[in-house]
Amino acid sequence: MKEKVFEKDNQWVKKITLFITSQSISLFGSSLVQFAIMWYITLQTKSGAMMTISTLCGFLPQILISLFAGVWADRYDRKKLIVISDALIAISTLVLAIFFLCGFKRIWLLFVVSAVRSLGSGVQTPATNAIIPQFVPEDKLMKVNGLNQTCCSLITLISPVVSGAVLGVIGIEMVFFIDVFTAIIGISVLLFIKIDRCQQRAQESKISCFRDIASGFCYIKKNKLLVTMIIFSACINILLSPAAILTPLLIARNYGSEIWKLTANEMAFSIGAMVGGIGITIWGGFKNKTHTIGISAIVLGILTSGIGLVNTIILFLFVDVVAGLALPFFSSPFIVFLQEMVEDEMRGRVFSIVQIISTGALPIGMMIFGPLSDVLSLKYIFIGTGLLMGLLGIILFFTKAMRQYAHTIKYSTNATTNCGKMAGYSE
Repeated sequence: MKEKVFEKDNQWVKKITLFITSQSISLFGSSLVQFAIMWYITLQTKSGAMMTISTLCGFLPQILISLFAGVWADRYDRKKLIVISDALIAISTLVLAIFFLCGFKRIWLLFVVSAVRSLGSGVQTPATNAIIPQFVPEDKLMKVNGLNQTCCSLITLISPVVSGAVLGVIGIEMVFFIDVFTAIIGISVLLFIKIDRCQQRAQESKISCFRDIASGFCYIKKNKLLVTMIIFSACINILLSPAAILTPLLIARNYGSEIWKLTANEMAFSIGAMVGGIGITIWGGFKNKTHTIGISAIVLGILTSGIGLVNTIILFLFVDVVAGLALPFFSSPFIVFLQEMVEDEMRGRVFSIVQIISTGALPIGMMIFGPLSDVLSLKYIFIGTGLLMGLLGIILFFTKAMRQYAHTIKYSTNATTNCGKMAGYSE
C-alpha cells in the first residue's frame, strides 16, 4: 500500500533532492572545519600525542551519545533532531571563531569544540539514516543512498583543497565562519521540507531510555539475518582499517614521502568513490542486496591484496582508484539492507548501534595492525587482510540465510513486541 502511495505522489523526488542538498551543504562546511582543525593542531604542536587527543575528542563523544541518539530518533521528530544537532555544531563553531578572532587561540579550545561537534554528529547520523525511508519508496532506496554516497565522496575530494586554500590565504577563522554560513543554509533548506513523523508507540514517553536501548539490542539479537550482516560488516571494517589509515605509511616506506604522492593517494580514492557512487545510483545493485554486498567484499579483498602486491606508485594509485570505486557498492547496499529490514519505529536504535560498531571498528583494527606494521611489512598486512576479506565475501555469498534475504522483507505487527523478530524469516 505504501509503494502505491509513493507512485502517485512524486513529491518524494523533490523532498529527497532538497534533503540531500541541505545535508551536502552542511557536510561541506563541517568537512572544511575538520581538515582545518587537524592541520592547525599538526602545524602548531607537531605532536603525535596532541593528534591522538584530537582524534579521541572526535570519536568518543559520538560513540557515547549514539545509543541515546538512536532512542531519540525513534521517539521524537527526526527532522527536528537533525536541525537541532546541526545548529549545535554551528553555534559551537561560531563561539570558536569569535574566541580566535579575539586572539584566544588555545589548542584545548579546539578539543572542546571537536567534542561538541562529535556529539552533534552522533545525534544527527542515526536520525538522517532513519528518516530517508519515511519519504523515499523502498525500491528507490539504493539509488538515493548511492546518490548520497556520490555527494559525500565529491565533498571529501574538494574539502581538503578548499580548506587548505582558505587556511593558508585568509586564516582558520574564515573556515569557521564558512561552516556557520553553510549550516544556516542547510538548516533553512531542511525546514522547507515537509516530512511526516513516523508513528511512535503511545506509551513510549513512559519507557526509560535504557529500556529502549535494551530493546534495540534485543531487536537485533532476535533477527539472525540482521546479526549476521552486522557482524560481517564489522569484520570487513576492521580488515579495511589498514587501507583506511596505513596507506600513507605504506607510500612513505615503499615509494617515497613526497607530498604529491600522499595527496594523490587521497584524491585517487575519493575520485574512485565518487564514480562508484554514481555507478550504484544508476545500476541499483542486485535485487538481493546481500549479493551486491558479498561480491563487493570479494572485490575489495582482491584490490586490498593488490595494494600489497604492486611495485610502482602508478600501479598503486590505479588500484587505489578502483578500490574507491568498489567501496560504494558495499556501503550503500548495506545501508539500504538495514533500511529495508528494520521497522520504522526501531530504525533509529538499530542505526545507532550499527554506528557504534562501525565507528569502533577503526580503532580496534588500528590496535591490531598499527603495532603489527612495526614488526611486519605493510605489504604482507595488506595481502593478508585482503585475502580474509575475500574469504568473508565468499562465505556471505553462499550462506543460505543470505540467499533467502529477498523473501524476508515482510514485516509483522508482532515484530516490536517480540523485540523485532521478523515473521517473514524462516531458517
